[in-house]
Amino acid sequence: MTDQLTALTTIFTEFYFFLTVVLMFFIHVGFCMYEVGAARVKNVQHTLLKNTMAIPLVGLAFFLFGMWIYIAFQGWPVSSGALSFETGFEPWSTKIAPNLGDRISGVFWAAFALFGMTAASIVSGALIERTKTSGFFIIAIYVGAIAWVIPAAWGWAGNGWMAQYLGFHDQYCSAVLHSVAGFATLGILIFLGPRIGKFAPDGTPREIPAHNPWLITIGLFMIYVGFWGFYAACHIPIANVGTEAAPYWTATNIYGVPITLSGVTMNFMLALFGGMITAYLISNGNAYWTYSGGLTGLISASAGNDLYHPVIAMVIAIAGTIMAYKLHFWVERKYKIDDAVGAVAVHGYCGLFGGIVAGFALWGYPAIMPSDGTLVVLAEGAGWFGANAEGLPVVTPIGNIIGSLVFAIGFGLIPGLVIGKLLSMFGLLRVPAAVEVLGLDGKHIPTTYPASSGAEAAFEAVQRKEAKV
Repeated sequence: MTDQLTALTTIFTEFYFFLTVVLMFFIHVGFCMYEVGAARVKNVQHTLLKNTMAIPLVGLAFFLFGMWIYIAFQGWPVSSGALSFETGFEPWSTKIAPNLGDRISGVFWAAFALFGMTAASIVSGALIERTKTSGFFIIAIYVGAIAWVIPAAWGWAGNGWMAQYLGFHDQYCSAVLHSVAGFATLGILIFLGPRIGKFAPDGTPREIPAHNPWLITIGLFMIYVGFWGFYAACHIPIANVGTEAAPYWTATNIYGVPITLSGVTMNFMLALFGGMITAYLISNGNAYWTYSGGLTGLISASAGNDLYHPVIAMVIAIAGTIMAYKLHFWVERKYKIDDAVGAVAVHGYCGLFGGIVAGFALWGYPAIMPSDGTLVVLAEGAGWFGANAEGLPVVTPIGNIIGSLVFAIGFGLIPGLVIGKLLSMFGLLRVPAAVEVLGLDGKHIPTTYPASSGAEAAFEAVQRKEAKV
């Protein structure tokens, strides 16, 4: 580092991303507690280990190829004719080795790996109590290290071709990550089928009792805590957006547009509050939906929470929460989809909604900006749907609609259907009915929780009757 300013900026950035990684680990503590609480006693060990093992699997996949995909695919196939095969994130690269030549790449990689683990955990909860571990691991690697990474390369980077050409804007990954994981989950659920006993013979959904509502509550609050780290990791913490003669240092969003952490904090809190209060009201005080409402509010507003007015963030959070709640139960009744934790609604529907609505709410804002005292290099013809006076592409409804639908359907739903079909064909998706009724923990695992509650015992009797085991 050549001077004191460079040293200070580098060390601050390094420590900043280090802290985001620490905070994001709380997301996975929360997901583990949440899923274990939602599962019944006989499935606790399996649920916990299934979710826990997604962390090292996706992390290793990100080391082997996930981060390379993010860097390599940013311009392809529009801005350049070939993929970049020298990104610096190949497993053998010295860029990510412990050395003094690069103090940022390692913590930056870790933040991305934590994003991927979050995507895999979104899928995990919906599939509990009937999914084979081997099948879930395959799903986790696809969703966590591939499915959302290409959309991130295209639409979640200043030099991503969707940001440059479509003016696509999704600061905190509503469509890029949440909708992809949510709709991939929907595709898997279609082939996985409901838990035995979830639907009565006449098709009426039954409530399957959670074994520990306290774990669900604490788990969701831990996810809220981890969401702060998720948000922080989506920033460039300090950059010079001025000139060498007149420097102006500030935080920016992922596209290089100046923002303030104060504004982001207000939007985060208002979206969280709006979602929780709305969910409490429309669910008549249902505890599960009240806590989930914090996530529906955040995810609905996340695409534009870097630039929204706080009131706009809250209104979008309210609308997204109502939509997710209503749509979840409509899909459950009509199509007999058993989503054990509402992941498709919370992440899929709200993520798609958030990505689309940001195109309207931010219409005309610059999609990308010069950052760190340099100009963003635009491909010829960038800004298909409009540009500002400086020639930079602007956010537009059509750009965000196209990008959000491509991500949710093209990288989420359709691959989810294909993977679900293939795993089902090869017997890797669902456990046998007898195993499901007995419990996925298996008879070889000693009991670690008290006996089932009366509600669980009654439901298990229904399961045994309908499974005829």
